[in-house]
Amino acid sequence: MQTESENACFGGTQGVYTHASTACGCDMTFGLFLPEEAQDGPVPLLWYLSGLTCTHENAMTKAGAQTWAADHGIALCFPDTSPRGDAAADDEAYDLGKGAGFYVNATETPWAPHYRMWDYVMDELPVLLERNFSIDPERQAITGHSMGGHGALTMAMAAPDRFRSVSAFAPIANPTSSDWGRKQLTAYLGTNEDLWSPHDATLCMRNKGFDGPILIDQGASDQFLDLLKPESLVEAAAARRQQITFRMQPGYDHSYFFVSTFMEDHVAFHAEALYR
Repeated sequence: MQTESENACFGGTQGVYTHASTACGCDMTFGLFLPEEAQDGPVPLLWYLSGLTCTHENAMTKAGAQTWAADHGIALCFPDTSPRGDAAADDEAYDLGKGAGFYVNATETPWAPHYRMWDYVMDELPVLLERNFSIDPERQAITGHSMGGHGALTMAMAAPDRFRSVSAFAPIANPTSSDWGRKQLTAYLGTNEDLWSPHDATLCMRNKGFDGPILIDQGASDQFLDLLKPESLVEAAAARRQQITFRMQPGYDHSYFFVSTFMEDHVAFHAEALYR
């Protein structure tokens, strides 16, 4: 693992690190904020999964999450959204290929050799963090924005014993029924739609739900609202009687201005679960 940068940040350290990823078969970069408390022992960890076109850097510099994480003594991990480098396949469209890994393990050509973001976030990167930083593996939570909200919700429902809470900002909530989903799931996983189900938060909610609290914020003026389909997830949660807080925020769009506005609420929400 190589240290790209480390900067003092709200009493703690905001670092950026690169390592050779076995899951993705290329070098991967991630950001990690460690609060001051990490100097004295392991601290809880909140994962932040970013959306389409993003790298590890977008949320790290725009979301303002470190402010609130420092207040609660929580570490923040900002993974990249896809494999990088010349070996990783790409597409001319912004919503497929680099910056658009959709947090799945691709099985189709040409994506399969490197696009294994599910294994990277769920298995490889957690082990790396626990071995090299003062992280408490028993206290983890996850959040994300847009495509990252999709990833956060599906991963949390797949591993409820790992994540104590999950939240999302404007998640892609029903990708099997959306143009932000069907295109990418077909490309990465093929045409057998049975293989798509574990990567659709609405279907996961119908099938299993989540044994913990969920918070979702959605901008009412989001220009992508018809693609996100939050109503499908809310209906599935209501049918399951799932513990969930869904807030439609008037006037807000899909931008990081929206994310940063409600970040304090989300970090506090996770802190309550992580310190319970």
